[in-house]
Amino acid sequence: MAPLLVEVRRGGIVESRHRGHVVQVGLDGAIERVIGDPQVVVALRSAAKPLGLVAFVEAGAADAFELSPPELAVLASSHSGEDLHVRTIQAMLRRASISQSLLGCGTENAPLDQVTAQRLAGDGERPGPIRHQCSGQHASFLLFAKHAGWPLEEYWRPEHPTQVAFRDALARVLGLHPAHLVTSVDACGILTYHVTLADVARAYLRLADPAGAASDPAGRALVPALTRIRDAMLTAPDLVAGTRDRFDTALMRTLPGRACAKSGTEALQAIALLPLAAKGRPPAGFAAKIDDGDGRGRARPAVSVEALRQMGVLGEAELRRLAPYHRPLLRDPRGAPVGEVVPTFELAPLAELR
Repeated sequence: MAPLLVEVRRGGIVESRHRGHVVQVGLDGAIERVIGDPQVVVALRSAAKPLGLVAFVEAGAADAFELSPPELAVLASSHSGEDLHVRTIQAMLRRASISQSLLGCGTENAPLDQVTAQRLAGDGERPGPIRHQCSGQHASFLLFAKHAGWPLEEYWRPEHPTQVAFRDALARVLGLHPAHLVTSVDACGILTYHVTLADVARAYLRLADPAGAASDPAGRALVPALTRIRDAMLTAPDLVAGTRDRFDTALMRTLPGRACAKSGTEALQAIALLPLAAKGRPPAGFAAKIDDGDGRGRARPAVSVEALRQMGVLGEAELRRLAPYHRPLLRDPRGAPVGEVVPTFELAPLAELR
């Protein structure tokens, strides 16, 4: 059984519990801190987006369409479907003379942003695929196909050249062979990939410090694309997730230029922690998985903030800014607190566990 990470307490009673796994790796890729099983297999889901986007950048598509950093960031995003996200994607598709009707991501749970959803409902507007959280990634496939001269139709099929290129780039970042990647179909219709939690942390270490983590020619070849994608996400955190109630954006705003965060559905969290020379802090890769999928979205942020606190990444001022995610309060209809989400784990240095 996975270790207990979070308790939901109401009136002094433990109402529910969340179990899972957390791992942090250092510059050489070795595990430094862990609780649970770092070899547990997880589905990357949307945490794969910045990593596979390497193929798009390496092919010259970002340059061909003169993409700005915010535009590149939204291609790596799981956005909230706000107007900011939609207009950014529409602008890219217009420049490439691509119809948004070709987006094949569907409309499930679109838009994620409740303010936008209520406005659309009030206007009698049904959200289209461009409001879907994965429409940025799907737009990248359409732009990639247009740039390379490949068919735009049915770009989501596993054998389509865009998907093959994405898979190959993802495997290179993970340090795996493409044929060894275990796949299933994601909710937006493309493949997702199953790897160990330690693999996720090591991939995000490469995103944190592409040059520093490159120990061989294959790793060095990834440096320009990974650096550009990481810097785009750091430049435009609102485009990576959303302007309201999104943990990835909140963490990146709290640690500007220091953390690049990307979550995946079913409670996977990946964080690239950039080196901080002024404090002598090396880069790190972080990954956490909540076993039960964290349907209410409380445990994953709480675990992530608490782990970063224990790692010495977050100070008191930063913890105050992230308090709604660290120990979120449960409230009654009048706003009075009636419970709390409480992280209960210790992220132990691996040396202490041997």
